[in-house]
Amino acid sequence: MRHVPIDAECKTKQIKLIRMHVVSEHTGLSKSYIYQLAASGKFPQPVELIPGGKAKGWVESEVLSWLEARVAERDGGEK
Repeated sequence: MRHVPIDAECKTKQIKLIRMHVVSEHTGLSKSYIYQLAASGKFPQPVELIPGGKAKGWVESEVLSWLEARVAERDGGEK
């Protein structure tokens, strides 16, 4: 799959959006718990794929950073 930059400012940074089933696979968390964590500010916010639509995706790098932070927290704050 080819990733296309969102705009001119993103030419050096590729953004990949992942859907809920992938977020759930990465984290081991349920759909409802992911939404609960996001609503409370404890998980990355989803991106509306179509403004006003129901389809959402998450920035993969933000989800991976969140997971890395969980591991760092477990290991005593080292990242």
